Amino acid sequence: MSSYAAHLLAFAGAALLLAIAPGPATAVLLRQTIRHGRARGFATVAGIESGVFFWAVMAALGVTALLSASEIAYTVLRVAGAVLLVFLGVQAILRSRTTNADQSADELVDADAVATTSPGSSRSAYRAGFVTNLANPKAGVFAVSFLPQFIPSGAPVLATGLLLAVIWVACDCAWYLSLTTAIHAARTLFARSTLRRRVERLTGVALIGFGIRLAAQSRP
Repeated sequence: MSSYAAHLLAFAGAALLLAIAPGPATAVLLRQTIRHGRARGFATVAGIESGVFFWAVMAALGVTALLSASEIAYTVLRVAGAVLLVFLGVQAILRSRTTNADQSADELVDADAVATTSPGSSRSAYRAGFVTNLANPKAGVFAVSFLPQFIPSGAPVLATGLLLAVIWVACDCAWYLSLTTAIHAARTLFARSTLRRRVERLTGVALIGFGIRLAAQSRP
């Protein structure tokens, strides 16, 4: 195996491990899939991966170095991201209180079918995934420090950086699509409103926690 291929393979493994580590994107995905079904889950994954690709490409272009160099740019994005996560968390907790009667598995399937034919719902889910990643400055700083380590000496920096961006998205997407499929398959377990309310609340608390943590963290 060539040194170039070995670097790409090592990066793919690191990207997959990074995807598996739970974070705000995972919490948003869980909430969308459990509450609205697979179609909204897939739309959320598309939004998440658009955010990942954005940061990866910006890292390849060197633009995200601004976040490392500028205290103001980093702080503004950090605060905006924290507010967004807290808002999503509060929204999840409030909506959990609107889950009244138990829903049957058939009703959950019907809801998924409606979501599949509702462009507005898909756009909302996509936007939730995308903005969650876009408003996280840690993702940008991590990308600009993560990608360069896997660019072999002598390799074209921009071309290799863009290739790594594609690999990152592919690994991330593989994990989140698998997670969405597994959650959807278990949706009948969430047909009982009591369990669904608990999951909604736990997800909301997790999002609020991520937001507070982001707001309190200093620069890396």
